[in-house]
Amino acid sequence: MNTKSIHQLFLKSSGFSTDSRKIFKNCIFFALKGENFNGNLFAQEALDKGAFKVIVDEKDFHKSSGETILVKNVLLTLQELATFHRKFLGLPIISLTGSNGKTTSKELINAVLSQKFKTIATQGNLNNHIGVPLTLLTMSKETELGIVEMGANHLGEIKMLSEITEPDYGYITNFGKAHLEGFGSIEGVIQGKTELYQFLKKHNKKIFVNTNDPKQMDNSEGIERITFGTQQSDLHIKLLDSSHHLLVEFEGIQIQSNLVGDYNFANLSAAIAIGAYFKISSEKIKAGIEGYIPSNNRSQLITQGTNTILMDAYNANPTSMLAALENFKQAKGDTKIMFLGDMFELGKDSDEEHQNIVDFLTENPFGKAFLVGKNFFKTTNRTSHLKQFETFDDLKEALKNYSPSKATILIKASRGMALERILNLL
Repeated sequence: MNTKSIHQLFLKSSGFSTDSRKIFKNCIFFALKGENFNGNLFAQEALDKGAFKVIVDEKDFHKSSGETILVKNVLLTLQELATFHRKFLGLPIISLTGSNGKTTSKELINAVLSQKFKTIATQGNLNNHIGVPLTLLTMSKETELGIVEMGANHLGEIKMLSEITEPDYGYITNFGKAHLEGFGSIEGVIQGKTELYQFLKKHNKKIFVNTNDPKQMDNSEGIERITFGTQQSDLHIKLLDSSHHLLVEFEGIQIQSNLVGDYNFANLSAAIAIGAYFKISSEKIKAGIEGYIPSNNRSQLITQGTNTILMDAYNANPTSMLAALENFKQAKGDTKIMFLGDMFELGKDSDEEHQNIVDFLTENPFGKAFLVGKNFFKTTNRTSHLKQFETFDDLKEALKNYSPSKATILIKASRGMALERILNLL
């Protein structure tokens, strides 16, 4: 069965599912496979639960009755269907990628654009080879704008996701030391992320570029650009205050965000610029930004007792970690405490990058730091204000009688460290 025929069935269905535990009546179940699971095994279960059709790629689970559709590769079929559906709808799509700030930028952009348009945006961080097609398939004729986040940890991935999505607009947040294990180097990161620029240039599409970022300006030459920033650009945005929640100004209007850290200024600026490009009024842009409250351990400001906690434990890499520490260094508060966890997927650069963070803290003794994880534990530390713990349980034991008060606290680590658990220890 070809993609067009599958798409016709998709339009007749009540939706789709890739999880046999979440089957609903008349949906299409895609029997995806992975290293530790095989969706084909649940084909009959999905039908028993009311699925309209099940797409399988193993003959043993195919039914001649027509309830199943046998394809060569379920994942490839999902991706091809998503692209076909995207073309069928013909709506404008903005794709964004980058080393840091993708999800926050996506949420802010959606908060602004949804003030005027019916939008569909990537849910959570479903930004990979499975999540991107799923996002596209949630769009419908009622959708007026799509916002697709694209993540990558190796070369060629953004190229593939761009070909699946076929975006009309693009935005790269930044180039940072993320996923070095897969990209090999910062040069590899730049090469991988700019695959989005290459797609947009090839297809005569447009990009949003922050003029404050010379690397973005250099790598986007030759493409139609909509620029923003504090420097000469199409839209000038000013940072008024970053000591607490970021306060910005554009077109004479002040916007008080719920975000902390001057590293979020670029994320705010992008959302404002994209909103302005799509002719959303200044008042609605302001409403969208001010109505957005960060969640999921991303730049959240939490009050717990007498302590103020900056929870930024969703993810970390050397670039975002250093940016968070630079910002925390400038933050108000007489008593500053940092809980920092290991940064993952750094490959051969792991030891050096963790040591760089320790060296920064040694040279900038602005607070007490608790370093958690096998990588931080291996670093050389010659100062008393840095404490190292190989495991979270080791840290937990050390904090039994530790009760800081009136402190400003930063919690930052890669997702696998689950460092938000510290909240229960303070």
